[in-house]
Order: sequence, then structure tokens, then C-alpha cells
Amino acid sequence: MSKRSPITVSSWTLGDQCKFEDRVKTAKEAGYEGIGLRAETYVDALNEGLFDQDILEILAKYEMKVTEVEYIVQWAEEHRSYEQKYKEQVCFHMCNLFGVSHVNIGLMESYSVEYTAQKLKELCQRAGNYIIGVEPMPYSGLPDFDRAYQVVKQSGCDNAMVILDVWHWVRADQPYRSLTKEEAAKVISIQISDAYERPYADAILRDESMHDRLAPGVGAKDTAGFVRMVKESGINPKVIGVEVISDAYLVKGLEFTNTFTFDKTIEILKEVWPEQLPEELKK
Repeated sequence: MSKRSPITVSSWTLGDQCKFEDRVKTAKEAGYEGIGLRAETYVDALNEGLFDQDILEILAKYEMKVTEVEYIVQWAEEHRSYEQKYKEQVCFHMCNLFGVSHVNIGLMESYSVEYTAQKLKELCQRAGNYIIGVEPMPYSGLPDFDRAYQVVKQSGCDNAMVILDVWHWVRADQPYRSLTKEEAAKVISIQISDAYERPYADAILRDESMHDRLAPGVGAKDTAGFVRMVKESGINPKVIGVEVISDAYLVKGLEFTNTFTFDKTIEILKEVWPEQLPEELKK
């Protein structure tokens, strides 16, 4: 029997204006088992005056874990800024600190498959034992699953894998389909949300992604169908991330955002994948 995946509120779902303890406390009270942190939200916690040990003590206080670390970018550029090089190292430090095995990454720049695969290989070598999860996004240099999978496969790295995000999947106009055994084996985690029927214009599609997603099952894009695709493909994700980036939700507060997104996620899992639910939520 496959191991349950922790139901995690991804970092962007709770924005970047909250204190670390509030992030942890409200997620726990809503029912989440873990939180995601970006390098920026980890640094925000440090800027509150917290040290690593303080952060670990807050997590322990609420019996919570960080289960998702992100986000490395610009890794394929020939001349990266020191900020980006340092951010990469911060992500690796976070993995070590929190016991997370993978880092989510994206690539806005567009290069050839061969060049991108070589740069991914170099990143995977720097990552050592950590897994690099490549997230395809329709407005990025890796716009869909096929392109991302091609790059991951060509890199030849065992620790190069792919993240499946329902919002990015549907906005790339990809139909739900059964992944091959080889494709499914390269999926490290999933992120779920929902979307309106009609997308923003191409020129501002990223604005929709960063400000106007919907909770799972609330929109028009059949989140249950996406989860069914993941389940039937035999994927056992390290994390079920709930990445609902919504200004409209956040303006109602952390408590609302956590509770609403968690409850809607549970409804989807009850319908499609009850094996992923904690025992007390299966009833």
C-alpha cells in the first residue's frame, strides 16, 4: 500500500504578508498537515527576528512540518546573478533544515531542449541528494508537461523530476490523460486548485496565475478529473500541494483562505482518492 501524501498549503496560497507563526497556526487549525515555504517566506521569517531553531520550535508547537520548498529560477542563464545563486543555496539549506527531499523550480526563459537539459543536469549535480521538481507553466520556457518531461529525460539525472499543477495543466490546454509508466515515475508532487472557464489574455496569463485562481472544485476545470488522472496513472506524490493564489480569498484573511481551500480539497479527495485522507476525514 502506498504511503499517504501530506496535504500541504503551498506558500503562495497564504501570500507574503503574514507572520510565520500565523502561517503555521492557521494552517494547522484548518486541518492542513504541512506548509510550503518559498525562499522568500523563509527569509521573511528570519527578518522577523527568528532563527532556524525558533522556526523549528514554532513548527513543533503546532505539530506541523514544512513539506514543500521552492523556488529556484533562472538556473539556465549563462550568467546568473548572485541573488539567484544564493537563493538556490537557501533552498538547499531549507531542505536540510526541514527534512524535505525536493525543491520546486521553474524556468521563464526559453532555450532549446538540449541546452535546457544540460543546465538542468548541472543544477541536479549541485543539488546532490535532493530532487529537483521541474514545474511546467504555459507562459514559461517549459510550457507543458511534454516539454518539461523531454528536458527531464534528456538530462539523464535520477534526481530530475516533474511537478504536476492542475492550473498550469489546464491553462496549457492539455487534456487529462493516462500518463505512461515511465512518465508517471518522473512525477514528484502535485499542486491543485481550479480555474475559470475563460482564461486571461495570453499577455497577462501570468497575472491570473498569481492573483486569481480558485479553490479545488469551485471552478470550471474539473479538479477531480485531474486528481483521478494522477491516481490512475499510479503516481504517489510526495506532497499534495494546495496552491490557490487568490487576492479575493486572502483579503478575507488567513483563517478563511486556509479553511476554504482545505475543505474544498477534502471534498475532491473524498470523491476521487479517499485513500489519501487521514482516517478521521474518511467518514
